[in-house]
Amino acid sequence: MHRHALDWNDLRFLLAVAEEGSLSGAARALDVNHSTVLRRVGKFERLLDVRLFERLPNGYALTAAGEALANSARQIQETVAAVERRIVGQDLRLSGNVRLTSTDTLALRVLPALMAEFRKQHPQVQVELLSGNSQADLNRRDADVAVRPTDLPPENLIGRRLCRLAYAIYAATGYLEERSARVSLAKHVWIAPDDSMSSSVVGRYMAREQPAVTLAFRANSLASLSVAAAAGLGVCLLPCYLGDTTPGLERVRPPLPGASTDLWLLTHADLRKTARVRALVEFLSSGLLAQKDLLEGRRPR
Repeated sequence: MHRHALDWNDLRFLLAVAEEGSLSGAARALDVNHSTVLRRVGKFERLLDVRLFERLPNGYALTAAGEALANSARQIQETVAAVERRIVGQDLRLSGNVRLTSTDTLALRVLPALMAEFRKQHPQVQVELLSGNSQADLNRRDADVAVRPTDLPPENLIGRRLCRLAYAIYAATGYLEERSARVSLAKHVWIAPDDSMSSSVVGRYMAREQPAVTLAFRANSLASLSVAAAAGLGVCLLPCYLGDTTPGLERVRPPLPGASTDLWLLTHADLRKTARVRALVEFLSSGLLAQKDLLEGRRPR
């Protein structure tokens, strides 16, 4: 291997392909084009004069040299993130950017009104919301604060359990006019999450309780499923804060005791004294607790 000054951006591309296992996955993670990842990886290998990946039919796998370099890159990444957290953690200004991560459904139904009120109270703080099914890594500062449905929050994060999220089965009014809600659940037409959400509350419920039902529609987002249910495609298990606030949906069954999860408000210990992070955490704590009845399925809106 020739001696070269390594570019951190090259290491970022290496790690993205290693973690995602494919060029397309790395492109999505880095928010760049597939061709950009291909070009950067090829250029990096030519620069080092070593093959970093084996090109396999089902994706990319690290070679021994690639694994050694990726391990070093991960250590660098963790060190840089730790330094950034400590520096940001000393910031006492009530201004600047805060990255908040949550699910698409909380981002759709619960968080916007809270963010509008937070903006009134703290006009110099800009909140950047990252929503989706994948969990942002607070250690790497992908986000500063997380509102996360989970029964097992990461041990390296600090925060509080806010409430228990309730889930119920919903369907459109028009669907229920054609098919009684009293019909056995197994005889209903269902819509459900796809395999990418198999570990979610809804995904686990479908696999455990309704494995053989007729499926009319699948999606990788509960927000999409709620819209499909409102269009009359079938019944669907949804968090009550989403189902109860989606126009045109009615409960087919009351909240299911076996389908629920905790809602946690989390941040990293290094950031707890950062003024803007602390302000957002305190605001979200009181704001979400004020909606506890909705979140726990007692239906006030």
